[in-house]
Amino acid sequence: MIKTKVTEMLKIKYPLVAGTMANISNPEFVASVSNAGACAVLASANYQTPEELSEAIKKTQSLTDQPFAVNINLFPAMMPQEKLELYVQATLDEGVKIIETSGHKAPADLVPKFKEGGAIWIHKCAGVRYAKTAARLGADIITVVGYENGGATGTLDIGTLVMTPSVVDAIDVPVIAGGGVTDGRGLAAVLALGAEGAIMGTRMMATKECPLHDNLKNAFVQAAETDTHLVMRSIRNTHRVWRNKAAERIIELESKKASLQEIIQVASGQNALKMYREGDIDAGMVSCGQGVGLVKDIPTVKELLDRIMKEAEEVIHRLNKIS
Repeated sequence: MIKTKVTEMLKIKYPLVAGTMANISNPEFVASVSNAGACAVLASANYQTPEELSEAIKKTQSLTDQPFAVNINLFPAMMPQEKLELYVQATLDEGVKIIETSGHKAPADLVPKFKEGGAIWIHKCAGVRYAKTAARLGADIITVVGYENGGATGTLDIGTLVMTPSVVDAIDVPVIAGGGVTDGRGLAAVLALGAEGAIMGTRMMATKECPLHDNLKNAFVQAAETDTHLVMRSIRNTHRVWRNKAAERIIELESKKASLQEIIQVASGQNALKMYREGDIDAGMVSCGQGVGLVKDIPTVKELLDRIMKEAEEVIHRLNKIS
């Protein structure tokens, strides 16, 4: 069994975190991941009010007695920033003791609330400078993702192989690393780079419990590592997404210097929901990392996580025999 500072701090079986995914990280999916031994993260951006978030937390707690986190999204386009403190308070009031934040900068004004509430604060970022700022503000764990990851990539374009040790060397708090991690080899790799755990998003989407239409899951199984695009860089919101007709349309619009509104119309969450629920795989934009090329099946969450841990232990055992 692989034990790290992250497994000890979060009180989880495996050093794995399922990345926060809008419209996907709901109570049922979060509970399935936590029950399987990892730390799942409930996406507060899925809920219009703090009261709705409270109900979602209660539902998650009814489905698992294992630890899970709540993500507080710091991107203004995703959540009303003036209500962040209310979302944090709702999280703490329901007894959640792990809070993840993600966004352009660390939330200095919310740190006292995290600390007063006795929460472990994880900040997710995409660079050494941002990691150092969050650590200085009191983050208990820093999550970093390299350029390979799906979703927001930041602007630095640094791969996981360099990003991870750069951040590990720069701060004194445990690091969770991701970007292309899809199997036990990826977990062993980021542990070798100095991380205390791995975060996965794309691989978790191709599981039986993930609330996505089977058409999209099957498309991921057929995809190659080249089947992603970077989009929305022109509006300073770079995302890596799966290459479908919607992504191609966004790229075309950007090449023509289209307006923000024109781009958002294609990239809207409502279009993504249609894809997720109805199975029209070209209807919207879906975040997807380069690791999609390593997705070959659609197991249960438990089957996937158990397999990843077995693979990681085998890799570490093999490396220990090399002299």
